[in-house]
Amino acid sequence: MTSQDITIKIIDRNGQSHEVLAPTDMNLNIMELVRMYELAPEGTIGICGGMAMCASCQCYVLNDISLPEKGDDEEAMLSEAFNVKPNSRLGCQIQISENLEGLEIELAPEA
Repeated sequence: MTSQDITIKIIDRNGQSHEVLAPTDMNLNIMELVRMYELAPEGTIGICGGMAMCASCQCYVLNDISLPEKGDDEEAMLSEAFNVKPNSRLGCQIQISENLEGLEIELAPEA
């Protein structure tokens, strides 16, 4: 673990919890982190490549960590997505930074 790594807890679509180290110095987002650790089957997350156009990376934020505000694209996509909850976010729109230390998320069910 380097000083740039933070710990994020991700509950996969099978309900299994994973504590993963997330590098803060690689300009990754949550969707890319899920792919990196293969916590969702290939082809079921990040289908649009992180452009906020498909909602396949929707996740639920489970704890009170300060996240960047939702942008217009993210708001629009979530308004059309399935299984949306008040704590829904698109993983591709959450950049990994040191502020996310301790973040807990749950992957939304596949639409």
